[in-house]
Amino acid sequence: MRARKRIGLVAHDGRKQALAEWVKYNEGTLSRHDLWATGTTGGMLTDVCPSLSITRLKSGPLGGDQQLGAMIADGHLDVLIFFTDPMTSQPHDVDVKALMRLSTVYNIVLALTRSTADFVIHSPLFERGDYHPVRPDYAAYIRRQQDDDGGRK
Repeated sequence: MRARKRIGLVAHDGRKQALAEWVKYNEGTLSRHDLWATGTTGGMLTDVCPSLSITRLKSGPLGGDQQLGAMIADGHLDVLIFFTDPMTSQPHDVDVKALMRLSTVYNIVLALTRSTADFVIHSPLFERGDYHPVRPDYAAYIRRQQDDDGGRK
């Protein structure tokens, strides 16, 4: 993992203000990294921290969550900061769960709370470029799927 991290920023509506406060507090550190955010969250963060360069994706319910998921699957995201709202049901809950699942499948850093995000960003490993996360080897899983499918895709 390189020293300049590729970070995704997402928050449910009920947690957007908390994420904005966290980003503002960590603006100096975040400015040294590449940032992506889902549409609404990205717009709000740009308003709060205009000095940050944040690439805005689509709104979460309109595909932004899937865009971040594709970045994870393609190895283009190192960290996902996703402030979730556990007290409100989300109409796109399936997309949210898929994003968390992909973070786990590809073993990227995933922070769902401010406390976790604080520990992540202040970890000595965060600024280093010599950390090499263990990437799961799914070769056996793929072979088993191909065997079960008779080699058809």
